[in-house]
Amino acid sequence: MAVQPRLASAVMLLRPTSMASEPEQGQGQEREKGRGFEVFMVRRVIQSDFMPDVYVFPGGSVTADDRAAEQTEGICAPVAPSAADPEGRTAPGNGTRAAAIRELFEEAGILLAVRDGQMLAVSSENERRFQQYREAFQQRTGSLVQMATTEHLTLATGLLHYFAHWITPEGMPKRFDTHFFVATAPNEQQAEYDQLETSEGIWIAPAEALARFERGEFPIVFATIYQLRELAAFTSVQDALQYTATHRVPVRQPVLSQQEGAVRVHLPDEADNSWVVPEHMRKQ
Repeated sequence: MAVQPRLASAVMLLRPTSMASEPEQGQGQEREKGRGFEVFMVRRVIQSDFMPDVYVFPGGSVTADDRAAEQTEGICAPVAPSAADPEGRTAPGNGTRAAAIRELFEEAGILLAVRDGQMLAVSSENERRFQQYREAFQQRTGSLVQMATTEHLTLATGLLHYFAHWITPEGMPKRFDTHFFVATAPNEQQAEYDQLETSEGIWIAPAEALARFERGEFPIVFATIYQLRELAAFTSVQDALQYTATHRVPVRQPVLSQQEGAVRVHLPDEADNSWVVPEHMRKQ
């Protein structure tokens, strides 16, 4: 019997980089693509039971608490209709956006939330308190509804821009139906990896991540490769956000196949563009 995919969310947190600059006259903007901004990535610990020792975007499975947060009045900000998701795959109520915010908080220490109309700022006065909330979520004892109510917060679900939808191929021991969002990193907070499920956190330009991957220095998996390539087509954070406002997100479900004695993963119509699935990922 095929493993049913679990609903999940992930966030590509973006920020401008100091490498961004105006192109010289006559040069165009091609040289800036993929280097005018950075994305935050974490490296899964080698002991992880899913995608160990590779760089990923912060994310994880949707929980009952995530759905409750979206279904409780006043906890989440409104989400405007978008051309990216006309079918309502990430509409408030199914938990995907709340899960994205929670996972980003757990794995990167960034909480996309608003208090009194202003983006939450973590200061010396409240840093320990929010660290305790983060630890509670990491231990699976935290509640978004409780935290938001206690701290008078509104989760900034409207600041998540729908970017990609991937479903793990049939034949894998763990499968996820994952919705990916892009969001701008708030100036009021600093990203820090959790040191529990992840062993490293890094801000990196998409083009640089791909270059390091090609050199064998930056381990990533199939879907991540695709998304970094898509991000690398943009010149700035604003370009990426504007793209999400006008382009519908397709559902991508790769397939597995045997090629030259190896199990490879590829999109159905792109058999020539495949990635070898490591044996340890097939036996989790």
